[in-house]
Amino acid sequence: MELTGELFIGQTRVSTGDGFNAIDPSSGERIEPRFSAAGTDELERACALAEAAFPTYSTTPIEQRAAFLESAADNIMALGDALIERAHLETALPVARLTGERARTANQLKLFAAELRDGGWLGVRIDPAMPDRQPLPRPDLRQRKVPLGPVAVFGASNFPLAFSVAGGDTASALAAGCPVVVKGHPAHPGTSEMVAGAIAKAVKDAGLPEGVFSLLSGPSHELGSALVADPRIKAVGFTGSRGGGVALMKVAADRPVPIPVYAEMSAINPVVLMQHALEQDAERLGKEYAGSLTMGVGQFCTNPGIVLAIDTPALDRFVKAAAAAVCDAPAGTMLTTGIADAFRNGVAKLAAKAGVTSVAQGIAGEGPSSGQAALFTVDADAFTSDPELAEEVFGAASVLVRCADADALARAIAGLEGQLTGTVHFVTADEPEVAKILPALESRVGRLIANGWPTGVEVSHAMVHGGPFPATSDGRSTSVGTLAIDRFLRPVCYQDFPDTLLPDVLRRDADAGIPRRVDGKLKI
Repeated sequence: MELTGELFIGQTRVSTGDGFNAIDPSSGERIEPRFSAAGTDELERACALAEAAFPTYSTTPIEQRAAFLESAADNIMALGDALIERAHLETALPVARLTGERARTANQLKLFAAELRDGGWLGVRIDPAMPDRQPLPRPDLRQRKVPLGPVAVFGASNFPLAFSVAGGDTASALAAGCPVVVKGHPAHPGTSEMVAGAIAKAVKDAGLPEGVFSLLSGPSHELGSALVADPRIKAVGFTGSRGGGVALMKVAADRPVPIPVYAEMSAINPVVLMQHALEQDAERLGKEYAGSLTMGVGQFCTNPGIVLAIDTPALDRFVKAAAAAVCDAPAGTMLTTGIADAFRNGVAKLAAKAGVTSVAQGIAGEGPSSGQAALFTVDADAFTSDPELAEEVFGAASVLVRCADADALARAIAGLEGQLTGTVHFVTADEPEVAKILPALESRVGRLIANGWPTGVEVSHAMVHGGPFPATSDGRSTSVGTLAIDRFLRPVCYQDFPDTLLPDVLRRDADAGIPRRVDGKLKI
């Protein structure tokens, strides 16, 4: 498709007087065309359309909604090489990586379509009336989940497809029955326009209200804040920096009617190396760790930013192998010049810390967005006494914490903030010690990993991509996997209603194929 730089306000393409360009991160040069920046009028129209669409879309038959999601997925795939080429130009991410991300984007839309047809997400619970119960009768109680209302979704910088316009937040909100207004990320507006076109076509072909989807673009923070503050928006999905997420949380909390913000923000994803595992395989673990650290120029939210282990000769072997692999790692182009500048500042800050030793740096690169990998070590006492050493540096930078003994390791874990993941490498002989640290890790992470690496998130039913603050704003939720739909639903109970007024799924003659809990017993 030919890029026009226009916004999607429902089914209407809109140009504005204000505009901006994408920037090629490898050269710093502007990329054509120029894109319209949304203002107050465009935001007002998009939110009004979303509000108007909600009564119809929220009650759309499940099959129609599922088919709409599948159509959007097919339309995205039909964009072909042009989508990958534009995303590569705007982000410098490898073509192979983007090709896989496109498939993930389409597959998660289809996964939610399948989840809709399954019906379990409705949370149907029925407690039949017990008029003869003593000392008091029980009324007839029937519960289901209903969508919250229009949702604002913020595109992410590091996943221009899977966490952006048609990403997991959009897919789960649309599946729940919520219209979506997307605030596109200004780093990849062309990619956003192409994907928005695929969704808008699916909306039209499905005969849905045009306000089911809109795309607002623009580089200003004020646009995002205004979107969250709009009273017609009922929930927010965000992936980005801790500062950005917290700012949106404050806007949402300060509204006359506060709304939930589901923000994925920052994590250092601790990796714990147990002693026997190190003794048996230090060199392999060191090399694999460096690979996980430098994957994607360290721009995954699950890159391992910290390693904790008891200080032994085996740990020295691990450090030597990791340092050699980091030194061989070529610098990559980061997503934007701003992200690259923040990464270099973060690395310089770590290097200047008392007690921190620089172990290795990757091969230097060229260009305004070059990111050179960095590995540091520090002892546990220095680490636990300086909270800044546990702050995320977004990029391929990591700190290895040398712990004098098991108690020091436990103290270091206890001092960590909430994280997306926690990884433990161990062998059978380590299991008694692993059992001791697991409760502390479990209380701080959303996903525990045994003998693997945190980079890479499977889109599935059991996946949790979330964690206690500041990994996310609400550690009870996930932004990946089918459980993500719960963020945009709320339970409603119907007491003593006749079948004629009940929703179809709660009627006494409702399809028994939908999972339900009847009088406390699960019926599949």
